[in-house]
Amino acid sequence: MKFVTLAALAALAAAPAIAQTAPAGQSAPAQAPAAASDKVSVKTTPVSELVKNPKAKAVLEKALPEIPQYYDQIGSMTLTQVMPLSQGAITQATLDALQAEFDKL
Repeated sequence: MKFVTLAALAALAAAPAIAQTAPAGQSAPAQAPAAASDKVSVKTTPVSELVKNPKAKAVLEKALPEIPQYYDQIGSMTLTQVMPLSQGAITQATLDALQAEFDKL
């Protein structure tokens, strides 16, 4: 069931990114990636940065074993941004547990 949910997530993840454009004459706000020395966060660290940290990647893949196949679709998003698109595969409890593990790193 989680596979179907994550497959739907992958399909939905690209649509908002494509649909969002900045108004004419304005640039879109850029989200700065977390520096290597910064703590990782489900709220502020993009998935692409999480997976560059081997310990954070291990924590993420232990909690969400199906997620590696979607890294290319959700890499620019934080886990908090991915949650509403996951159709229940990622809950607030999941994010809280992940953050607790990330805080130990």
